[in-house]
Amino acid sequence: MNYLIPIIPLIIGFLLDALIGDPYSLPHPIRFIGRLISMLEKFVRAHFRNLTAGGVFLAFTVLILSAGTAFGVLFLCYWVNVWLGVAVESVMCYYMIAAMCLQKESMKVYRAISDNDTEKARKAVSMIVGRDTAVLDRDGIIRAAVETVAENTSDGVTAPMIYMSLFGAVGGFFYKAANTMDSMIGYKNEKYEKLGKFAARLDDVLNFLPSRITALAMILSSFLLGFDGKNAFKKWQRDRRKHASPNSAQTESVCAGALDVRLAGDAWYFGELHKKEYIGDDIRPIENEDIRRANRLMYATSIVVLIIFSALRALIYGVIFA
Repeated sequence: MNYLIPIIPLIIGFLLDALIGDPYSLPHPIRFIGRLISMLEKFVRAHFRNLTAGGVFLAFTVLILSAGTAFGVLFLCYWVNVWLGVAVESVMCYYMIAAMCLQKESMKVYRAISDNDTEKARKAVSMIVGRDTAVLDRDGIIRAAVETVAENTSDGVTAPMIYMSLFGAVGGFFYKAANTMDSMIGYKNEKYEKLGKFAARLDDVLNFLPSRITALAMILSSFLLGFDGKNAFKKWQRDRRKHASPNSAQTESVCAGALDVRLAGDAWYFGELHKKEYIGDDIRPIENEDIRRANRLMYATSIVVLIIFSALRALIYGVIFA
């Protein structure tokens, strides 16, 4: 039975997130990581002439402190008592998973659209997307929310789960530190192009396999939920590379195919229009209910990944400690 202990923290962490979501009123390690990144950005800009080198220094410092702290805490807890270690690691895993947060924030958009309050919906979607939202109409707002749920199914839920299944909560902290750096400084603009270059590339590398694993799990989930699974697979084959990022279109293309809608297209960032290819086809017009459907697809995909990788982790430990 000892080989089952390593999968308990991930399962409990997932269940805690599904039941209560992020505790907004309590300290959150991702917020601390964000503050660390902000502090180091100021330090680098003040002390590094070469911002590319400074970005590498920033990234390694954040990764070492984030993963190192998690490792140190868990080492001490497991040394004291294995069940204390399991309890603390379960909480750490819970903090690394953002499924409920993603659902809550996207459903704010859904409710605002249901109330015919476009301005409120525009404000709600601005909290979960990086693009300029002032130019979005009703359908554009819905489309942005669906795209965000689809993309962040991997970034915010399954990718950290995969790393935690392989390397425990320390792997989750390492991944989330890299992902947080990318979201804060990984922009291709004048301010961050050099400073955030390494962080952006690292995030691409870390998400390469998880995004593709998640896409395949999402295709399976499309069939399980009764969505258009065949079209999900077809659009994944056709459109999975239609994004500047090597990873983002993996799950977006599956979601677009599963829901029979068209996503992506041109978008505004920091007042500048970025030309983008469409993902999926206009088999039917996008509608507000697609936000709900995207969330159902996100949860089903997460459960599929949880089952597969929990079983894999148990199998690995069973072989090692047999």
